[in-house]
Amino acid sequence: MRLSPLLLALVALPAHAQTATVAPPVAPPQPAANLIAEPVALMIAAFDADGDARVTRPEFDAGLKRSFESADPDRKGSLGYIGFSDWAERWLGNRNALPSPFEVDADGDNRITFDELATRFDLFFTRFDLNKDNILVRSELVALRPQLLMDRGRGKKPPK
Repeated sequence: MRLSPLLLALVALPAHAQTATVAPPVAPPQPAANLIAEPVALMIAAFDADGDARVTRPEFDAGLKRSFESADPDRKGSLGYIGFSDWAERWLGNRNALPSPFEVDADGDNRITFDELATRFDLFFTRFDLNKDNILVRSELVALRPQLLMDRGRGKKPPK
């Protein structure tokens, strides 16, 4: 008995269907982060010299001084705006991270001294020190991210 090619194809079809690969289920996307930290907060957290996850005012002052001196190797005592951008890239992670040189350069001479930087960073320390104990802990350096009005990934409103 001779089988026709069509009959052979029909017999092989169920066997072929059983060996077909099935794509694994797609995992739901990771939810958006609900906590954020400003670049300046990350920098301040790095000032923790003794590893106790707290930044005291002396650690803060020493860390800020160390960061400035690393950008002023010739000890000129000031940074131009390009030097400040180099400092920001190293210590804040991006040349455009805040504070900008325009808000730090209090006298408008296009140079940033350590005193000008320290004055601006005093404001950061005061703002982050929520309980006014002169010590910054991680919970004071992170902020709750506001929820988005729309669920961007799915184009629908989040549940109420």
